[in-house]
Amino acid sequence: MALSVLDLFSVGIGPSSSHTVGPMRAAKRFADGLKSDGHLSSTTRVQAELFGSLGATGRGHGSDKAVVLGLQGQDPETVDTGTADDQVAAAALDAELRIGGDHRVDFNWDEDVVLHRRKSLPAHPNGMTFRALDHSGAVLKERSYYSIGGGFVVDGNAQGADQVVADDTVLPYPFSTADELLEICRRERMSISDVMLANELVWRSEAELREKLLALWAVMRQCVDNGCAAEGILPGGLNVKRRAPALFRTLAATAVSAETDARTPSLAQVPADPLLAMEWVNLFALAVNEENAAGGRIVTAPTNGAAGIVPAVLHYYVKFVPGADDDGVIRFLLAAAAVGILFKINASISGAEVGCQGEVGSACSMAAAGLCEVLGGTPEQVENAAEVGIEHNLGLTCDPVGGLVQIPCIERNAIASVKAINAARLCLHGDGSHKVSLDKAIKTMRETGADMKTKYKETSRGGLAVNVVEC
Repeated sequence: MALSVLDLFSVGIGPSSSHTVGPMRAAKRFADGLKSDGHLSSTTRVQAELFGSLGATGRGHGSDKAVVLGLQGQDPETVDTGTADDQVAAAALDAELRIGGDHRVDFNWDEDVVLHRRKSLPAHPNGMTFRALDHSGAVLKERSYYSIGGGFVVDGNAQGADQVVADDTVLPYPFSTADELLEICRRERMSISDVMLANELVWRSEAELREKLLALWAVMRQCVDNGCAAEGILPGGLNVKRRAPALFRTLAATAVSAETDARTPSLAQVPADPLLAMEWVNLFALAVNEENAAGGRIVTAPTNGAAGIVPAVLHYYVKFVPGADDDGVIRFLLAAAAVGILFKINASISGAEVGCQGEVGSACSMAAAGLCEVLGGTPEQVENAAEVGIEHNLGLTCDPVGGLVQIPCIERNAIASVKAINAARLCLHGDGSHKVSLDKAIKTMRETGADMKTKYKETSRGGLAVNVVEC
């Protein structure tokens, strides 16, 4: 299986990559298929059924809305996040869908988008089935899909639906384990980001790759800016107040005060807060995940539920590391993606499959690796940082209160961002040798996820989701 950095990082819409982005892509794929198969003109009604975790928490994750948008030809990368809810409301009010954007069919919100809270499809917890009907009610086409994490979607007919459909591209430096990656680095005298770059050049030029990665970084920066500016209460009924704007004002005022103090000799001796950088990292993560919870534009990294960690640590690099530049940002993302690929092919990045260790844990590991890379770490130190990042997230359950990506998801990203920075800095003080390898930690994560009770895997039927009274 060949995976690209642009598979791990992609632009989408909140609040969830597996529950919002994936269903939207699946619905659009089904609608596009109706047209290519010649069934569209005969279609008078389309029905969607969501199963497993999608059915259990789909309302809170906006899965039903995502399906409606996807059937109408909308794509997560380009859908207008400001009008998405209005588009769905109009479809429900007008009792019609425009399949693929132009073909009209009847639509009944209650009957045509059904969420099954306690039924599942066999291959993955995030399953969905679409069917197109003609004027007599006969089924013209029916197809199932699985949203397997990070916005990846596989056809229900594909073999091994727990994995992304294989790309058979031949890479110059293929790897499927961290040990293989480290051996390539030793043999070729390359860094982890060098290996990733060489593989990426099979798909696109270095200039094109650079442009795309910096465009992703621009979306991450804009997401932080939006999160710092947007006041109010997050949607969904929990009445969670956005905290990023107030924290931003406090930190901005502190920065101005510090500049003034530095120009005043009598105050210049007052030591600065040694943990101020951590406060900024908290801000960056909160801003991103509050935007995600509000359905804003987001970069999956590798999922939406964990989307604040890589941007927060990248912002830390740019703001607090001397000499930080765009080349460093690109190397960061490449090294982080190398680790993300290992999680994707050897375990899972889906909270519905392995719990939040697969989302926040893998993102923490990826961010730790990316930061260690740009701070001058050897491949062995980078692998060590990635291992520390996941080892201390093992067993993390996915238990969103009310099925919303708000509690504990937003704070969890902030905590994991700081943890990733700590992991990278800690491992730079060693030589990269350690007892528990990244491969063993990923294997342990997969086994832990398999042992974890279903109620702790994005169903909102366990953990905090049942021990916190919804307001």
